[in-house]
Amino acid sequence: MDASINEFWSVVKTNLKSKNSENKLLQTWFEPTELVGCDDALTGRRFHLGVPTELHKYWISENLLDRICSEIETVYQGPFEIDLVVTGQNLHVEPENPAALQQALNLNQKPPDGYRSPQAVPEERGTRRDFLDPEYTFSTFVVGRNNEFAHAACFRVAEHPGTDNYNPLFIHGPTGMGKTHLLNAVGNHIRQTSPHSRICYLSAERFLNECISSIRRNEMDKFRLRYRERCDVLLMDDIQILGRGEAVQEEFFHTLNDFFEKGRQVVVASDRMPKDIKGLEDRIRTRLEWGLITDIQMPDIETRVAILRYKAEQRDLRIPEDVVAYIARISKRSIRELEGNLTKVKMFSELQGFEINSELAKRVLATHDDTATITVEDIQRLVADHYRVRVVDLKSKNRSQPLVIARQIAMFLIKKYLDKSLVEIGRAFGGKDHTTVINAIKRIESQLLKDSDLKKDLDELQGRIHNITGV
Repeated sequence: MDASINEFWSVVKTNLKSKNSENKLLQTWFEPTELVGCDDALTGRRFHLGVPTELHKYWISENLLDRICSEIETVYQGPFEIDLVVTGQNLHVEPENPAALQQALNLNQKPPDGYRSPQAVPEERGTRRDFLDPEYTFSTFVVGRNNEFAHAACFRVAEHPGTDNYNPLFIHGPTGMGKTHLLNAVGNHIRQTSPHSRICYLSAERFLNECISSIRRNEMDKFRLRYRERCDVLLMDDIQILGRGEAVQEEFFHTLNDFFEKGRQVVVASDRMPKDIKGLEDRIRTRLEWGLITDIQMPDIETRVAILRYKAEQRDLRIPEDVVAYIARISKRSIRELEGNLTKVKMFSELQGFEINSELAKRVLATHDDTATITVEDIQRLVADHYRVRVVDLKSKNRSQPLVIARQIAMFLIKKYLDKSLVEIGRAFGGKDHTTVINAIKRIESQLLKDSDLKKDLDELQGRIHNITGV
């Protein structure tokens, strides 16, 4: 290996060992590793790390790989992958063109034409190429009524991948609700219980970009090999993005078929149902609907409180119950917002040296405290989503039975929860007159006494309003 390349890996090793100087076990397993090769992969630079035995490979992949990646990122700024290669005692392999390799490392460039990897390194089972976040596990996922079915389905898949009717497993829900957490939890659980399983976690956008790049470079064989032959579990996030391109959908369709034929597990996540993904081909939609579809919604206020308590405990943060309740009440859009608001309060307290209390929380999060009201548009969206109609149809003159019921319930809820006049409510529904609104409200009030299905629908909608407002 060229001296300059050895220097690159020496910096990584030195940095990592200096940060873990008291960890003798880590240094024992890590010391024999060497950079034995580097080549161009679909997703960026691929570093081949040589280890002497299978035991070294397993220990490093389970305990150290994330820290190695972090140290490489301080030296090399571009995207990269790591392959752990069992090479026995001979860890020194001469590259065919060390100068070109050094240039690529230093300048974050692709290798020049004609440059090949120092050796054809076979992709082995258990190689860490999944990009999973080790912090996202089932044990760190707070279960509530909003996500308990999705959690149970994901855990079932993680325990028995590809063995039952949960293939594919389709998770949908608004942004920031925990879909990515569950995808990673599935991958991390499988990696722990079945170390030799080859797991591929990626976003649909990455899949799309890799596919387009492979088409342009005439390397589709490599692309197909990566996803159809070298992957046992496919975890794909934000799958709604695939509706953008026909060529990508063609490849994804055949990839799905290949997985199903071989009994391999597929888990995907989206911000909408398969039928609502614009531009998605029917043949893909039907295959995604073959398995199990589950959803995640915004957690109710009790679950939000539980999440905040858990996050505070993780950060060794003492926070009064009234502050927890306040943050939970105003954080109604997503779990990300919930965690973000907790972080803001924590950081402000530390930077300013103030104790965390209700006054401080309200001061820091004043711009977020808009829970005094829920808007007309919010209620219209909730009702439209519940009855699977469009908001624009609620405002139309269409008088089909499902729309009439949905429209009347929306008017009833707006009148109950908002300080709006009958005229204002009618105007929000395409200019209906106030008598139409009065009749709608009276009809719902009378039907509630004898229609159990209507009462069930209304209770569910009022529960969702409670989840948003906390009242």
